[in-house]
Amino acid sequence: MVSLRCAVGLCSSAQVGSSWPLFQSPHRIAVPSVAARDVTSPRAPSAWSRSASAASMETARLTPREQATTRICQVSSFATELLEIRSKEPSLHVLLIAGNPGIAAFYKDCVEALYENLGGQASITAIGHISHSQKDCEHGRLFSLYEQIDHKVDFIEQELQHSEQPIVLVGHSIGAYIGLEVFKRLQNKIKFIVGLYPFLKMNKSSVTQSAIGYIARSSLLSKWASLFASFIGSLRPSITRGIVRRFLGPSWSVTAVDAACSHLLRYNTMRNVLFMAMTEFQKLTEEPDWTFIRAQEDKMAFLFGVDDHWGPLSHLEEISKHAPRVTLSVETEGHTHGYCCTEAGSVWVADYIANLIKNQMLLWNN
Repeated sequence: MVSLRCAVGLCSSAQVGSSWPLFQSPHRIAVPSVAARDVTSPRAPSAWSRSASAASMETARLTPREQATTRICQVSSFATELLEIRSKEPSLHVLLIAGNPGIAAFYKDCVEALYENLGGQASITAIGHISHSQKDCEHGRLFSLYEQIDHKVDFIEQELQHSEQPIVLVGHSIGAYIGLEVFKRLQNKIKFIVGLYPFLKMNKSSVTQSAIGYIARSSLLSKWASLFASFIGSLRPSITRGIVRRFLGPSWSVTAVDAACSHLLRYNTMRNVLFMAMTEFQKLTEEPDWTFIRAQEDKMAFLFGVDDHWGPLSHLEEISKHAPRVTLSVETEGHTHGYCCTEAGSVWVADYIANLIKNQMLLWNN
């Protein structure tokens, strides 16, 4: 089997409430791909972690967690839903790009946990996609993957162009691909990018992707699926929540159920989810831009799941082959591609991101 340069720093779920994040300093070790499930004891926290964040994190745990707030702003004339926490004295800005569905509200638990784990030293913003929203502000217009990429570039140039803090991109699923494209266009503004359970190319062996692609390619089926979703969303709230709990997310957090009921079960949202998926599948039949990834490999990290058809471990092996200095990690704690739909998954991933950022800040400050 091919040797991988992976960062596998994993702790048991019992450590969620400990003083130190689950992922300590990510480290590259050569392991066989079949051993990706192995648990490697994490290294001790770095000096930066101990001195700069320990006190603030301990204080944060004794006080109520800072709450993320929703804000609607106009980006290139399009209504854009943001979920954010602003730091009073930020040392950096983390921009989290949603997957598909691109609903910022799904990431509330992760945003709040990440802000806490960084000791309130970073401003955190989760950005949703155009028209993946509670209200149909764009009057039925459908937006492609390419338009959603342009939208994120426009947001950074509009909202963060005068920011003096480094910008770290965090992309989930197709958000990782969007993040790479944004990074490619704004290399002078982006300091680092993290891809979570990345969807970077099609998985031909995935039955789920084939089924979604079949529906997405048919305008008629997409309309029927969207009408059905909107019908469920129009029922009495208690009935809608019960259906979501029963069929979509028995283990979902209250945050995720609320987001599904208020945003996902809308005709305009589902139509845009499926249309965007169609354009994703068309584009991601191509190979990733290995030349760019190799050129920026020291500024990238990707987290893969053990059994994730959107980002299978074979894709991790490809990245390792083409760009061996990219930081690659494998999560084996049992969280899924939809980590943001459970509180445990959100907290775990927030810990992972926080440790990557802390290690990068050590490098930036040297």
